[in-house]
Amino acid sequence: MSRSILITGANGGLGIGIATAFLEESPENHVWLGVRTNRSEADTLQAQHPERVRIIELNVTSPTSWALAIEVILATNQTIDVLVNNAGHHDDQLLAMMGDDAWQTVIDSNLTGTFNGCRAVARAMMGQRRGRIINIASLSALLSPPGQANYAAAKAGVIGLTQSFAKEVARAGVTVNAICPGYIDTPALSAMTPEQRQAATAKVPMRRLGKPEEVAAAVVFLATENAGYITGSVLKIDGGIF
Repeated sequence: MSRSILITGANGGLGIGIATAFLEESPENHVWLGVRTNRSEADTLQAQHPERVRIIELNVTSPTSWALAIEVILATNQTIDVLVNNAGHHDDQLLAMMGDDAWQTVIDSNLTGTFNGCRAVARAMMGQRRGRIINIASLSALLSPPGQANYAAAKAGVIGLTQSFAKEVARAGVTVNAICPGYIDTPALSAMTPEQRQAATAKVPMRRLGKPEEVAAAVVFLATENAGYITGSVLKIDGGIF
């Protein structure tokens, strides 16, 4: 069955990994890469799969941008079957020193962006009587570290949103789940010094960082028909940290 899949934050290592996993899962999958400005990795993936990958400009903090994106997807593919809310960013600071902008932009990109996405696809998915929404939260939502009051609060909000929304759309055949990755070896960790990377690895009982494809495998499973009785769940992928 042909499916239409939208992944936000699709230019990053995790977004590209998730998109690649969906492309490998079925030759009938059509993947939309939601990007804002930086799109080099998305362009590369689209060039490799020109018939099955499309790039769509999407500012997740803008309801208008969401409405236009979903309108284009429905006009092209007639359905929106899977949404992966992956967009977001860090701006780590101690709370006492945190400025208003550092707080608000992290809340907007991680939590409000997820809210906008869920709301944007809700009517179409409920009308189809099927749909899969996977929200990428973070281990920080469950085990909040110092210096991440904004990020941890936003991702904890994503979990609360996921569980509430899952109950609202369950009877329509739509599932909503959250994934909480721990330390995943993507370019997002490139700012770590070797000492910081070693310290992070030492916190993981498996003594290694996770791979994007390991998170992507869970996302793809939650989007399958076989996962149809799983909703409102929170899955941590962290090598056993918590």
